[in-house]
Amino acid sequence: MSRSRRTSNSLFTLPRNVSQTFTNDEIKRLHMRFRKLDKDSSGSLSVKELISLPDIPKNQLIYRIIEILDQDGDGEIDFHEFIDGLSQFSVKGEKTLKLRFAFQIYDMDRDGFISNGELYQVLKMMAGDNLKPKQLQQVVDKTMYETDLDGDDKISFQEFCKVVENMDVFKRMVVQNL
Repeated sequence: MSRSRRTSNSLFTLPRNVSQTFTNDEIKRLHMRFRKLDKDSSGSLSVKELISLPDIPKNQLIYRIIEILDQDGDGEIDFHEFIDGLSQFSVKGEKTLKLRFAFQIYDMDRDGFISNGELYQVLKMMAGDNLKPKQLQQVVDKTMYETDLDGDDKISFQEFCKVVENMDVFKRMVVQNL
């Protein structure tokens, strides 16, 4: 069975958070959009297909986001990964899932913590050449000092949540007009 056929047959076996976030009509519309984005009709979106989209920011952070969305690590985003990712950016998406996704951007080695080096790498992706390495390291050190509440030189998910829960992060983590 081809990959694209398998994808379309499994539309109704979506994870609970997805099925609660989108209606069946929305899922069908998203599947049609997915198929339009899939220029080579492979049943998945390659990095090249994703970064060629006009609304996608042209910076290194997009590669990190794609890596997180690519749950099976095959280098491409299939429909389940696509819709699961979108569900986290839906208005109806759960706050905890949004926080977990944001945390994963920084937790590059997936060990459940954000180290000084990981924070530096991600902020470098975000800042580009706008900050000199010394300035960037100062931002990282200050962030680590203020966020690492238990003094273990790393930021846990709980520490991350305490810092960002009062910020306007959730309003920015929403994609309108899905």
